[in-house]
Amino acid sequence: MKLATFRAHITGPARLGAIVDDLIVDLKALGDQTGEIIPGEIHEFIEQGPVAVRAANALLKACQDKWPVGTAVPLVNVKLLAPIPKPRKNIFGIGLNYVEHVEESSRTLDTSKDLPKQPVIFSKPPTSVIGPGDAIEHNAAITQQLDWEVELAVIIGRRAKGVSEADAMSHVFGYTVLNDISARDNRRAGQWIYSKGQDTYAPQGPVIVTADEIADPHNLNLGLKVNGVEKQNSNTRHLLFKIPTLIADISAAMTLEPGDIIATGTPAGVGAGRTPQEWLWPGDVVEAWVEGIGELRNPVVAVGAPYPQSRAPKAG
Repeated sequence: MKLATFRAHITGPARLGAIVDDLIVDLKALGDQTGEIIPGEIHEFIEQGPVAVRAANALLKACQDKWPVGTAVPLVNVKLLAPIPKPRKNIFGIGLNYVEHVEESSRTLDTSKDLPKQPVIFSKPPTSVIGPGDAIEHNAAITQQLDWEVELAVIIGRRAKGVSEADAMSHVFGYTVLNDISARDNRRAGQWIYSKGQDTYAPQGPVIVTADEIADPHNLNLGLKVNGVEKQNSNTRHLLFKIPTLIADISAAMTLEPGDIIATGTPAGVGAGRTPQEWLWPGDVVEAWVEGIGELRNPVVAVGAPYPQSRAPKAG
């Protein structure tokens, strides 16, 4: 099932929907009209896990092509939000989790050339989340080295504390696309949260695909384009630390809860690793995609201080 959070009107409330062909079906409205109880908010739906997924799938199948009035509208007529617009906790980010990205980062950033022996974990606050079509903010007073990172994001569906790798995948609800926007010139003494946690630095979406529809999350193509030009193209088979390892490692020390998000890391091809280095600027459009999930498209806009005349990055 492809789940999306949407607004049918600009000022309307956020609703939970399922995408069926070129329609989006309001799940709570569908339940209300058919006598079924279906959660109308993404956190509630995730907390019910397989029970909600089975109930919603059965209802969608029963009503296919005969949708009750007011329950299904063309997808082009709604505004998609981030699938989880307001995460309850910080996003768990994983750094240096593709071998080639470790190499390119060691050449251009202050990271080691050696492969990490344990997952490298940072976080992005809930206020960094934006949805499809929303603007990534470029504040020239803060950064002139704004970078992109396409990532497969894992959505936790069941409380996980001290789980084993063998049991870890049973705690996964689904998957989405996340663009780990990073201000490379904002890293501070090895700490990354100021660089990666600024407002709008976690575009997410367009949908969550439930785990039952992704046969192997470790064999998904993923990539990213800037202004239509390919910058990243890889496959999740190249993850250094696989999803079970990430869940087991994080949950050994921190409880994972339904709706928590783990961004699994980015492959090679980021702007900082290119020769010459490339950065995002106002007017650019970034398209991040993961096979089987969809494409996440966001423009870059100027905010704050006036945009400088030169595009040359700051030294250092």
